[in-house]
Amino acid sequence: MSPFLRRDLRHGVRIARAEYVRSLRGYVHSTRRLVGLVVVVLFFGGTLLVTLPTAYALGRSARAVDAVPGFAPATTAVPAVLVALATLRTLERIGRIDAHELVLTAVPPRAVVLGLVGAEFARLVTWFGVPTAAVVAAFALGLGSTVFPLSAALVALPLVAWAAVWGYASGIAALRLLRRLPGARRVLKAVGIVAMLAVVVATQFVGRYLAIDGAALTRAVSTLSLPPVVDYAALAFVGTPLARPPSAGALSVLVALLVLTPVALAVATRGAARLWFTDAPARDAPSTATGPTGRFAVPWPFSWRKVGRIAWAHLVHARRQPQDLAHLVVALFFVGPFGTTLAESSGDALGPLVAGAGVGVGTYLAGATFGLNPLGDDRPQLPVLLLTATLPRTLVRGRTLAGLTVGLPVVGLGTLASVSLGLSPRYAVGFALVGAGTCVAAAAFAVGLGTAYPVYEERAFWGTETVVPSTLVMLTYIVVVGVGTALALIATWVFLTGHPVVTPALLVALGASLALTLAVSYASYRYAVRRYRCYTVG
Repeated sequence: MSPFLRRDLRHGVRIARAEYVRSLRGYVHSTRRLVGLVVVVLFFGGTLLVTLPTAYALGRSARAVDAVPGFAPATTAVPAVLVALATLRTLERIGRIDAHELVLTAVPPRAVVLGLVGAEFARLVTWFGVPTAAVVAAFALGLGSTVFPLSAALVALPLVAWAAVWGYASGIAALRLLRRLPGARRVLKAVGIVAMLAVVVATQFVGRYLAIDGAALTRAVSTLSLPPVVDYAALAFVGTPLARPPSAGALSVLVALLVLTPVALAVATRGAARLWFTDAPARDAPSTATGPTGRFAVPWPFSWRKVGRIAWAHLVHARRQPQDLAHLVVALFFVGPFGTTLAESSGDALGPLVAGAGVGVGTYLAGATFGLNPLGDDRPQLPVLLLTATLPRTLVRGRTLAGLTVGLPVVGLGTLASVSLGLSPRYAVGFALVGAGTCVAAAAFAVGLGTAYPVYEERAFWGTETVVPSTLVMLTYIVVVGVGTALALIATWVFLTGHPVVTPALLVALGASLALTLAVSYASYRYAVRRYRCYTVG
């Protein structure tokens, strides 16, 4: 090993340790992050209650490597998934180090690359290492082998190192391309959202197809596996009852991983140095207009009241900074499964489903678009806002009206589309009225929830800096609003089509539900107003 490489490794380890410790301190010193971490651990930790017995039973029943269900396609997909994950993490987080002017004048770029990749690897091991080790240990226990965890780790290490460095090099190349073609950034985001939605929808179709004809799908996927990669993954079973002789393909993959990892490090170092030590290409400044163009004039009916003008300002800001709405992508994981139901529905069921989908999506957008982080979104201009003569309730109402401007048209389009698909106009009007009520309730609830748990820190997202609402706030909003909207839609459909017998108990239940919804929404709105009124700039 050359002395320069030894020096860069030493500096890289120090940078990785500093970055990793700083990440841990960010969680330990933030109550918001600790609460969110506890929720995530409880949510995903519960899956181990099912995963661990399954892994143990799989190890007990396995008689050969080829007999492990999905082993060949899974091991073929793992390298591609790891490279994609490393590329996305580079785009999102580790494309540049903090205080880079200081760090890059103290150590070589290769040491910084090693430190950033090592810190990210340590973070991922912290998050996924414990559950992965638990699953591997359960499988080894069922297999009756104490060697399997060690051999699996030795086989995975070269693959993970190769994927991490090549993913980092790919992410740096993408950032350099986005710097040269800034217009491609929006296209890339749109393509990413569409691809994510396609993946979510595809997984739903695959799940249903597995239930119908799983053997045929397994045979089709097995044809996409790469035998050398599968043979390399089978080396993890050396010293276990499932061991088989190493093949030439497995050894060639191992040699390729060991050779290509230093090559990827050199490519990543050169690309990162060009990204960090060069400026973006200069562009001609746009010509400024000498007179008013009317482009930013507030249209009617927003110009009627100050609340409308504030709402229009939020809409214009969202148009100029669409990255501030990145948190809405979370809804794709909930819309995707419902989309498969729409695609497979026909006849009389399609109209009500489309109307219900319009109400659900519109209600979600009414609160989630502008209401889940009001104080965080207004942080740059809060000193100006709070010192003006505008009342806090006007600021909150303006943000709520902006959300309703997005959500209510979606409800209307859904009900109109359902009428064209055969739904009775009377039913469509009922869905529209319920959707309008749920939109107002969701918008009021969102501003209260968002002000109770604000997030002020910006974080990198696909190469841009933006403030994203807390994950805990988004999940709470989705669960509460989703369940409430679903119950409202079910009750609406029963009353429109079922001719229920009106009894005092039914009236009391409906009245209590409506009163609870109104009370929670109004209390949330009042809380948001109070938070704005009592806010102090520290």
